[in-house]
Amino acid sequence: MAEEDVSRNFRALVENADRKFARIRDLPAFGRAQSHYFHKVFKAYMKLWNYQQSHRPKLVASGLNRWEIGEIASRIGQLYFSQYMRTSEARFLLESYVFYEAILKRRYFEEGEERKDLSARSKELRFYARFLLVALIVDRREMVLHLAEKLRALVDDSKSSFRETNFKEWRIVVQEITRFTKADVDLTYVRPLRYCAMLDSYPASQTYLARFHAKKLFKFRDALLASYHRNEVKYAEVTLDTYRMMQCLEWEPSGSFYQKRPVETKENGFVVDHTLTSGIIDMKLAADMADPSLPPNPRKAVLYRPTVSHLLAVLAMICDELSPECVMLIYLSASGGPAARENVAQPENAVGSSRTSKSKVLGRASQEQKSYKSEPHSNGHKSSGGYYDDYLWLGPRGGSGSNNLYPGDLIPFTRKPLFLVIDSDTSRAFKAERGEPVALLLSPLKPSLENPSSADDTAAALNGSQFTFFLTAPLQAFCQMLGLSNSDPEPEVYDEAESILSASFSEWETILLTSKVLNLVWAQVLPDQFLRRLILRFIFCRSVLTSLSRTENDDPYLPQCHPSLPDSLSPVSKTVQSTVERLADHLGVAKSFHFNKT
Repeated sequence: MAEEDVSRNFRALVENADRKFARIRDLPAFGRAQSHYFHKVFKAYMKLWNYQQSHRPKLVASGLNRWEIGEIASRIGQLYFSQYMRTSEARFLLESYVFYEAILKRRYFEEGEERKDLSARSKELRFYARFLLVALIVDRREMVLHLAEKLRALVDDSKSSFRETNFKEWRIVVQEITRFTKADVDLTYVRPLRYCAMLDSYPASQTYLARFHAKKLFKFRDALLASYHRNEVKYAEVTLDTYRMMQCLEWEPSGSFYQKRPVETKENGFVVDHTLTSGIIDMKLAADMADPSLPPNPRKAVLYRPTVSHLLAVLAMICDELSPECVMLIYLSASGGPAARENVAQPENAVGSSRTSKSKVLGRASQEQKSYKSEPHSNGHKSSGGYYDDYLWLGPRGGSGSNNLYPGDLIPFTRKPLFLVIDSDTSRAFKAERGEPVALLLSPLKPSLENPSSADDTAAALNGSQFTFFLTAPLQAFCQMLGLSNSDPEPEVYDEAESILSASFSEWETILLTSKVLNLVWAQVLPDQFLRRLILRFIFCRSVLTSLSRTENDDPYLPQCHPSLPDSLSPVSKTVQSTVERLADHLGVAKSFHFNKT
């Protein structure tokens, strides 16, 4: 075939693939009906990729640039990632990572004269930004830091090489990933956020779990995660809170947390998974990244700063597709109304009796992340107590009432089984919700903060919601609340603290599974690993915050659940309180607590 014909065919394939890609990009990100579109677009790009491989010499001779090859691979990686966001299937996420890593290693964007081309430079910047998000969700921390540094250097070079172009948006992207990694890396996780069978399943309770039965058991298959705060830590459209919840609701490939490789990986030690398409790009999937034995992840719809109408529309779509035997998790993290935001009075220091000006600085910094109401509450309700009084505020400052999400707005969806996690300074308003019974985990109205360990360290107040942190990384949340950094406890001390918590969770799980008074709402969701782990961590969070020494009314600082959990696991029960006491003694922070000795 003549060189001109090869080039013409190649350009036609590029246009066809790009046209199909644009269509799928404009489709709704939620719902199961779009899977056949993905296969069509994927097929077009695979045909394009194979064609350029087969005719590479002639295409290069006719003027094909290396960055154009990288752009094709980048589109395939982007396609896989978009499908992961639609389905939560880990294989799509891992394939996306493989394609992006291949582009990085083969330096498609970093070689040749095309680095002086503005269009090629823009594509290179987008590649790094997208690969960063994928690496962040795959939880390749070394790669995230490596890519963040590369992106920072590339933006600096772009400003000097293309002086006529404004790269302000890219500077903002660099600031976002820097802030995100600082907030997250400062709280390096000793264990994965994802559900790890090695760490999160307890042999002592397995017998009771196998025998457990209720009138009707629900399967957890779908979740909606939404966040709307001013100045919240985020990268792209993933906030730190939704990132943690995303991770918390996925399976960790067996052993992968303990076998992570550095950025410069060697070729040996990898295996080819022929069921995936990584072989098309001659890249090999790391053995620690895939685990076909695991069940599928729950499907998650992640909404960044949604309008009320958009949130309700997505919720309606998911509920419409929800099977009768399934339960849906709804996680909402947002401030109360604008009045709450504008009339916030800084609360008195919440924890302990010794305070310094450092905690005031920390408190002011935390106000940028989340606002807390100053008006008094009685049992979490204002005097009117209806389900159209308090609300979540999903909108910019100065917006209208159309930005109000009321508890009553969720009533129609209670026809389906729901598991609600509300993280807000008006969370208790959702106890007034009526309709079919739902499981409710409600955040405190105010955070509990201890003095930071460093005079300069105010970042602890800007690393996401405290309640969400307890639900996703309880030990780290415990340490952060008390001003303990990762370097404070020795590794052996930290490991023992994890063992204390793990043993207690095992005991509490057995108590829940054998309880004769467990409410049916909890009993119906208890067999699910993800929801059961959230319940156990809530019990721990509630007891920790109940046992803290304070100089003011405890009530606004305590989380609540509805319906009630068994009294044997109440925050002041000996079974639960002894765990907090042991943990506090072990980490040397017992002075910050007051335990009921009766």
